[in-house]
Amino acid sequence: MKVDVRGLCFEVNVAGPDRGAPVLLLHGFPQHAGEWDQVAPGLHAAGYRTIAPNQRGYTPDARPKQWQDYKMSECVADVLAIVDELVPGPVDVVGHDWGALVGWQLASMHPDRVRSLTAVSVPHPLAIRDALREDPEQRERLSYLKLFRNTEKAEQVLLEEDAKRLRDLFDGVPAEAVDGYLEPLLEPGGLTGPLLWYRAQSRADEDGIGPARVPTTFVWGEEDPGFGSLSARRCGAHVLGEYRFVPLTDTGHWIPDQAPQQLTAAILHRLG
Repeated sequence: MKVDVRGLCFEVNVAGPDRGAPVLLLHGFPQHAGEWDQVAPGLHAAGYRTIAPNQRGYTPDARPKQWQDYKMSECVADVLAIVDELVPGPVDVVGHDWGALVGWQLASMHPDRVRSLTAVSVPHPLAIRDALREDPEQRERLSYLKLFRNTEKAEQVLLEEDAKRLRDLFDGVPAEAVDGYLEPLLEPGGLTGPLLWYRAQSRADEDGIGPARVPTTFVWGEEDPGFGSLSARRCGAHVLGEYRFVPLTDTGHWIPDQAPQQLTAAILHRLG
Protein backbone atom coordinates (compact mmCIF):
# COMPACT_ATOMS: atom_id res chain seq x y z
CA MET A 1 0.00 0.00 0.00
CA LYS A 2 0.98 3.67 -0.33
CA VAL A 3 1.23 5.95 2.70
CA ASP A 4 1.50 9.72 2.17
CA VAL A 5 3.19 11.49 5.09
CA ARG A 6 5.58 14.43 5.48
CA GLY A 7 5.31 15.30 1.78
CA LEU A 8 6.56 11.86 0.68
CA CYS A 9 4.83 8.71 -0.52
CA PHE A 10 6.09 5.50 1.08
CA GLU A 11 5.51 1.97 -0.10
CA VAL A 12 4.49 -0.08 2.96
CA ASN A 13 3.90 -3.83 3.13
CA VAL A 14 1.10 -4.43 5.64
CA ALA A 15 0.09 -8.04 6.31
CA GLY A 16 -1.16 -10.43 8.95
CA PRO A 17 -4.32 -10.62 11.07
CA ASP A 18 -6.36 -7.42 10.95
CA ARG A 19 -6.68 -7.33 14.74
CA GLY A 20 -3.12 -8.46 15.42
CA ALA A 21 -0.78 -6.37 17.55
CA PRO A 22 1.37 -4.28 15.18
CA VAL A 23 5.05 -5.06 14.62
CA LEU A 24 7.08 -2.50 12.69
CA LEU A 25 9.82 -4.04 10.49
CA LEU A 26 12.59 -1.67 9.39
CA HIS A 27 15.04 -2.70 6.66
CA GLY A 28 18.62 -1.62 6.09
CA PHE A 29 21.11 -1.07 3.24
CA PRO A 30 21.21 -2.17 0.48
CA GLN A 31 17.91 -3.98 0.90
CA HIS A 32 14.24 -3.00 1.13
CA ALA A 33 11.10 -4.15 2.93
CA GLY A 34 11.33 -7.49 1.13
CA GLU A 35 14.13 -8.54 3.47
CA TRP A 36 11.41 -9.53 5.97
CA ASP A 37 9.64 -11.94 3.62
CA GLN A 38 11.01 -15.00 5.43
CA VAL A 39 10.35 -13.57 8.90
CA ALA A 40 6.89 -12.01 8.61
CA PRO A 41 4.95 -15.28 8.02
CA GLY A 42 6.04 -16.64 11.40
CA LEU A 43 4.87 -13.45 13.07
CA HIS A 44 1.53 -13.63 11.24
CA ALA A 45 1.06 -17.25 12.34
CA ALA A 46 1.57 -16.12 15.94
CA GLY A 47 -1.17 -13.50 15.55
CA TYR A 48 0.85 -10.36 14.81
CA ARG A 49 0.28 -7.80 12.07
CA THR A 50 3.42 -6.53 10.33
CA ILE A 51 4.16 -3.09 8.92
CA ALA A 52 7.24 -3.00 6.69
CA PRO A 53 7.94 0.32 4.91
CA ASN A 54 10.48 1.01 2.21
CA GLN A 55 12.29 3.77 4.01
CA ARG A 56 13.32 7.22 2.81
CA GLY A 57 15.43 7.09 -0.35
CA TYR A 58 14.37 3.62 -1.42
CA THR A 59 11.50 4.53 -3.75
CA PRO A 60 11.19 7.40 -6.27
CA ASP A 61 8.25 9.02 -4.45
CA ALA A 62 10.13 9.17 -1.14
CA ARG A 63 13.56 10.24 -2.35
CA PRO A 64 14.65 13.78 -1.41
CA LYS A 65 17.75 15.00 -3.21
CA GLN A 66 19.86 16.62 -0.47
CA TRP A 67 21.96 14.81 2.10
CA GLN A 68 20.53 17.05 4.83
CA ASP A 69 17.16 15.38 4.19
CA TYR A 70 18.58 12.08 5.42
CA LYS A 71 19.59 13.09 8.92
CA MET A 72 18.60 10.48 11.46
CA SER A 73 15.98 12.81 12.91
CA GLU A 74 14.23 12.88 9.53
CA CYS A 75 14.30 9.10 9.16
CA VAL A 76 12.89 8.64 12.67
CA ALA A 77 10.16 11.21 11.98
CA ASP A 78 9.16 9.25 8.86
CA VAL A 79 8.66 6.09 10.87
CA LEU A 80 6.61 7.82 13.55
CA ALA A 81 4.41 9.44 10.90
CA ILE A 82 3.82 6.12 9.12
CA VAL A 83 2.86 4.45 12.39
CA ASP A 84 0.52 7.31 13.29
CA GLU A 85 -1.17 6.93 9.92
CA LEU A 86 -1.72 3.18 10.25
CA VAL A 87 -2.18 2.15 13.89
CA PRO A 88 -3.17 3.68 17.21
CA GLY A 89 -0.80 3.49 20.14
CA PRO A 90 2.72 2.06 20.47
CA VAL A 91 4.27 -0.69 18.34
CA ASP A 92 6.88 -3.38 18.72
CA VAL A 93 9.90 -2.48 16.58
CA VAL A 94 12.27 -4.81 14.73
CA GLY A 95 15.13 -3.24 12.78
CA HIS A 96 18.07 -4.58 10.79
CA ASP A 97 21.19 -2.63 9.79
CA TRP A 98 20.10 1.03 9.33
CA GLY A 99 16.66 -0.07 10.49
CA ALA A 100 18.29 -1.12 13.77
CA LEU A 101 19.82 2.35 14.16
CA VAL A 102 16.39 3.91 13.64
CA GLY A 103 15.04 1.45 16.20
CA TRP A 104 17.70 2.42 18.78
CA GLN A 105 16.73 6.06 18.33
CA LEU A 106 13.05 5.25 18.80
CA ALA A 107 13.70 3.17 21.92
CA SER A 108 15.85 5.93 23.41
CA MET A 109 14.02 9.09 22.46
CA HIS A 110 10.42 7.92 21.96
CA PRO A 111 9.91 5.10 24.48
CA ASP A 112 6.23 6.02 24.79
CA ARG A 113 5.78 4.96 21.15
CA VAL A 114 7.66 1.66 21.42
CA ARG A 115 6.55 -1.46 23.32
CA SER A 116 9.77 -3.34 22.62
CA LEU A 117 12.82 -3.34 20.35
CA THR A 118 14.53 -6.19 18.56
CA ALA A 119 17.69 -4.79 16.98
CA VAL A 120 19.43 -7.00 14.43
CA SER A 121 23.13 -6.93 13.47
CA VAL A 122 23.90 -3.30 14.42
CA PRO A 123 24.57 -2.52 18.11
CA HIS A 124 23.54 0.58 20.03
CA PRO A 125 25.37 3.64 18.58
CA LEU A 126 27.21 4.28 21.85
CA ALA A 127 28.46 0.69 21.94
CA ILE A 128 29.79 1.22 18.40
CA ARG A 129 31.44 4.48 19.48
CA ASP A 130 33.14 2.76 22.42
CA ALA A 131 34.43 -0.05 20.21
CA LEU A 132 35.76 2.38 17.60
CA ARG A 133 37.73 4.17 20.30
CA GLU A 134 39.21 1.04 21.82
CA ASP A 135 39.54 -1.52 19.04
CA PRO A 136 41.62 -0.93 15.88
CA GLU A 137 40.00 -4.01 14.33
CA GLN A 138 36.57 -2.41 14.68
CA ARG A 139 37.83 0.70 12.91
CA GLU A 140 39.09 -1.48 10.07
CA ARG A 141 35.77 -3.33 9.89
CA LEU A 142 33.95 -0.06 9.17
CA SER A 143 36.56 1.42 6.82
CA TYR A 144 34.20 0.79 3.87
CA LEU A 145 32.14 3.75 5.08
CA LYS A 146 34.68 6.10 3.51
CA LEU A 147 33.68 4.86 0.07
CA PHE A 148 29.95 5.04 0.75
CA ARG A 149 30.28 8.68 1.82
CA ASN A 150 32.34 9.65 -1.24
CA THR A 151 30.00 11.54 -3.56
CA GLU A 152 32.56 11.46 -6.37
CA LYS A 153 33.17 7.71 -6.48
CA ALA A 154 30.69 5.61 -4.54
CA GLU A 155 27.90 5.13 -7.08
CA GLN A 156 30.35 4.48 -9.92
CA VAL A 157 32.46 1.98 -7.97
CA LEU A 158 29.50 0.13 -6.46
CA LEU A 159 27.60 -0.19 -9.74
CA GLU A 160 30.42 -1.07 -12.14
CA GLU A 161 30.72 -4.64 -13.46
CA ASP A 162 27.01 -5.32 -12.90
CA ALA A 163 27.18 -4.00 -9.30
CA LYS A 164 29.88 -6.50 -8.36
CA ARG A 165 30.89 -4.61 -5.20
CA LEU A 166 27.30 -4.52 -3.97
CA ARG A 167 26.78 -8.18 -4.78
CA ASP A 168 29.94 -9.10 -2.90
CA LEU A 169 28.49 -7.59 0.27
CA PHE A 170 25.83 -10.30 0.39
CA ASP A 171 28.03 -13.16 1.54
CA GLY A 172 25.87 -16.20 2.23
CA VAL A 173 22.67 -14.80 0.65
CA PRO A 174 21.17 -16.68 -2.34
CA ALA A 175 21.82 -14.97 -5.68
CA GLU A 176 18.10 -14.77 -6.48
CA ALA A 177 17.46 -12.80 -3.29
CA VAL A 178 20.40 -10.51 -4.04
CA ASP A 179 19.01 -9.78 -7.50
CA GLY A 180 15.72 -8.75 -5.89
CA TYR A 181 17.44 -6.39 -3.48
CA LEU A 182 19.59 -4.76 -6.14
CA GLU A 183 16.96 -4.38 -8.87
CA PRO A 184 15.63 -0.99 -7.61
CA LEU A 185 19.15 0.24 -6.90
CA LEU A 186 20.18 -0.34 -10.51
CA GLU A 187 17.53 2.06 -11.78
CA PRO A 188 18.73 5.60 -12.62
CA GLY A 189 19.29 7.42 -9.34
CA GLY A 190 18.24 4.39 -7.33
CA LEU A 191 21.45 4.04 -5.34
CA THR A 192 22.03 7.68 -4.39
CA GLY A 193 19.09 7.96 -1.97
CA PRO A 194 20.18 4.96 0.12
CA LEU A 195 23.78 6.23 0.16
CA LEU A 196 22.63 9.61 1.45
CA TRP A 197 21.89 7.91 4.78
CA TYR A 198 25.65 7.44 5.13
CA ARG A 199 26.46 10.95 3.94
CA ALA A 200 24.10 12.49 6.49
CA GLN A 201 25.52 10.45 9.39
CA SER A 202 27.19 12.60 12.06
CA ARG A 203 28.26 12.71 15.67
CA ALA A 204 24.93 14.37 16.42
CA ASP A 205 23.37 10.92 16.06
CA GLU A 206 25.46 9.78 19.04
CA ASP A 207 25.23 13.00 21.05
CA GLY A 208 21.44 12.99 21.03
CA ILE A 209 20.90 9.37 21.96
CA GLY A 210 20.71 7.81 25.40
CA PRO A 211 20.04 4.27 26.55
CA ALA A 212 17.15 2.26 25.17
CA ARG A 213 14.27 2.59 27.63
CA VAL A 214 12.14 -0.36 26.55
CA PRO A 215 12.51 -4.17 26.72
CA THR A 216 15.19 -4.93 24.15
CA THR A 217 16.73 -7.89 22.33
CA PHE A 218 19.92 -7.63 20.28
CA VAL A 219 20.51 -10.38 17.69
CA TRP A 220 24.04 -10.57 16.27
CA GLY A 221 25.78 -12.93 13.87
CA GLU A 222 29.19 -13.99 15.14
CA GLU A 223 30.54 -13.91 11.57
CA ASP A 224 29.36 -10.33 10.93
CA PRO A 225 32.18 -8.56 9.05
CA GLY A 226 31.07 -5.09 10.14
CA PHE A 227 30.59 -5.41 13.89
CA GLY A 228 32.85 -7.42 16.14
CA SER A 229 32.38 -8.97 19.54
CA LEU A 230 33.35 -5.88 21.55
CA SER A 231 30.61 -3.66 20.15
CA ALA A 232 28.06 -6.49 20.27
CA ARG A 233 28.74 -7.39 23.89
CA ARG A 234 28.83 -3.76 25.04
CA CYS A 235 25.30 -3.29 23.73
CA GLY A 236 23.55 -4.25 26.97
CA ALA A 237 25.30 -1.45 28.85
CA HIS A 238 23.14 0.97 26.88
CA VAL A 239 19.75 -0.57 27.65
CA LEU A 240 17.69 0.36 30.71
CA GLY A 241 14.81 -1.99 29.93
CA GLU A 242 14.93 -5.77 30.28
CA TYR A 243 17.65 -7.00 27.91
CA ARG A 244 18.43 -10.18 25.99
CA PHE A 245 21.49 -10.84 23.81
CA VAL A 246 21.17 -13.50 21.10
CA PRO A 247 24.47 -14.35 19.33
CA LEU A 248 24.12 -16.66 16.32
CA THR A 249 26.98 -18.94 15.33
CA ASP A 250 27.90 -19.48 11.68
CA THR A 251 25.84 -16.41 10.74
CA GLY A 252 26.97 -13.10 9.25
CA HIS A 253 25.33 -9.73 8.78
CA TRP A 254 22.28 -10.80 6.74
CA ILE A 255 20.40 -12.51 9.54
CA PRO A 256 16.86 -12.16 8.09
CA ASP A 257 18.08 -14.09 5.01
CA GLN A 258 20.59 -16.43 6.64
CA ALA A 259 18.76 -17.39 9.84
CA PRO A 260 15.10 -16.37 9.47
CA GLN A 261 13.74 -19.07 11.77
CA GLN A 262 16.16 -18.22 14.57
CA LEU A 263 15.43 -14.52 14.16
CA THR A 264 11.68 -15.13 14.17
CA ALA A 265 12.04 -17.13 17.38
CA ALA A 266 14.04 -14.31 19.01
CA ILE A 267 11.41 -11.74 17.96
CA LEU A 268 8.55 -13.88 19.28
CA HIS A 269 10.41 -14.42 22.55
CA ARG A 270 10.64 -10.65 22.92
CA LEU A 271 7.02 -10.07 21.91
CA GLY A 272 5.80 -12.80 24.23
